[in-house]
Order: sequence, then C-alpha cells, then structure tokens
Amino acid sequence: MSDILSAIVLGIVQGLTEFLPVSSSGHLELAKYILGDERVGQESLLMTVSLHVATALSTIVVFRKDIADIFRGLFQFRWNEETQFSLKIILSMIPAVLAGLLLESQIEQLFSQQILLVGLALLVTGLLLFLADRARHTNQNVRYRDALLVGIAQAIAILPGISRSGATISTSVLLGIDREKAARFSFLMVVPLILGKVAKDILDGAFPAQSSDQLVPLAVGFVAAFFTGWLACLWMIQLVKRSKLTYFAVYCFIIASIAIAVALLNKG
Repeated sequence: MSDILSAIVLGIVQGLTEFLPVSSSGHLELAKYILGDERVGQESLLMTVSLHVATALSTIVVFRKDIADIFRGLFQFRWNEETQFSLKIILSMIPAVLAGLLLESQIEQLFSQQILLVGLALLVTGLLLFLADRARHTNQNVRYRDALLVGIAQAIAILPGISRSGATISTSVLLGIDREKAARFSFLMVVPLILGKVAKDILDGAFPAQSSDQLVPLAVGFVAAFFTGWLACLWMIQLVKRSKLTYFAVYCFIIASIAIAVALLNKG
C-alpha cells in the first residue's frame, strides 16, 4: 500500500479512535500491523505525534467557546470558576507528565506492534466502559481529588490499547461526575499535554528534517485525522450523555480477542 494511502487510513483511525473510547494508540498499532508498516522509532513516532496534534487541534475547534471563556476568566485574576477549572486541568496533567519524563524510553518501546499487549489492554478498556455505563448518581462537578484520579487514569492510558478517553471518562463517571462534564474535562485535559509533548520533542531535536516524500504522507494523515477527529468528538459527547458506552465495550472485547488470538498464533 502506498505511503499516502497508508497515511489516510492511519489518520482516519486516529481521528475516530482518539475520541471514541476504543484506544487510538492501540488501533494505530493494529493498523500498522495490518498495513505491514515495519517502521519503529523516530519515523513511526513522528507520524503518531503528527496525528495526535491533529486531533488536539480538532478538540480546540470543538471546545473553542469553552477555551475562550477559560482564558477570559483567567485574565480577571480572581478565584473564579475558570481559575479553579484551569488548576484542575493542570493537576490532572501531573501523573502523565511524570510518566512521560521518567519512562520515555520504555514507553517508546511499547509502540512497536506489541499486539498481545494491545489485546490485553483493550480488555481492560472494555471492562471500564462496561462498568461506567452502569454507574448511577452521576451529578457531581469535577473536584480536585477527582482531577488527580482522572489524571492517573490518563497516565495509565499511555499504554497502547488503554483508551485515553475511555479511561478518563469512565473514571470520572465512576467517581460520580456528571457525564457531559466528564466528557468535557476528558477532552480538554489532553490538549495542553499533547502540545507540550510536541514542543518538548521539537526543542530536543527528536524529529530530524524530513524529505518531501515523507512530508506529504504526514500532511495527508494530519488532515484526515483532524476532520474525522472533529466529527468523532461531537459524536462522543452525545454518546456519553446517552449512556451508550456498552456498545464500545463489546467492540473492545471483540477486537481484543482477535488481537490476542493473532499474537498467540504468530508466536506458535
């Protein structure tokens, strides 16, 4: 398959699965396996990061009014709702930032078509979604303790196969947080984390100059991820409000079973 067509497929996969609770990183690894993408290290990581930036930007577009309100509130320099929300976002980022800084090299090794790991992690994602869909009394606001616990869930979701949105939204709902507020917090909390990670990689020189042949697939994948991510984000907000997560739990169980079976057969 050509690099451009592969980039389109990866972009669509990333755009859909970043917001739908089925693990974008896990599906990207499965897609690379199916497409025969043997690239590991910087080249594969660059595509992954590029696609994540695209979905971060689509989040900013969807929540542009919320983000504008937060900035307006912050510049009032008062202890208002916007200031408290921003502090909760910062608190939620701490576990993932620590995990990224302390375990960066180990994490990169996980993104090399570890199909068995993806399958097992998808089982965990499915279980979380199944439990969250049955949660009741979800009418609370996000508290500081909740922000930290959801942040820990986000750090664990660095593993390919653990859905970031699934883990954070499910954790929020199980803590009793209102479903719509849980989705909003989950999507907004990842934006500064992704952009900060990209800025760090660029400053560290992690991504060498690319040839024009490599830039075109990156750009095509970026566009595909942005537009599909935009639509998936809007769709996911409605699904969470309507308690429709069980369908995704079943999907995760099915894909997990296939991934595990393929991994075991290949080992045999």
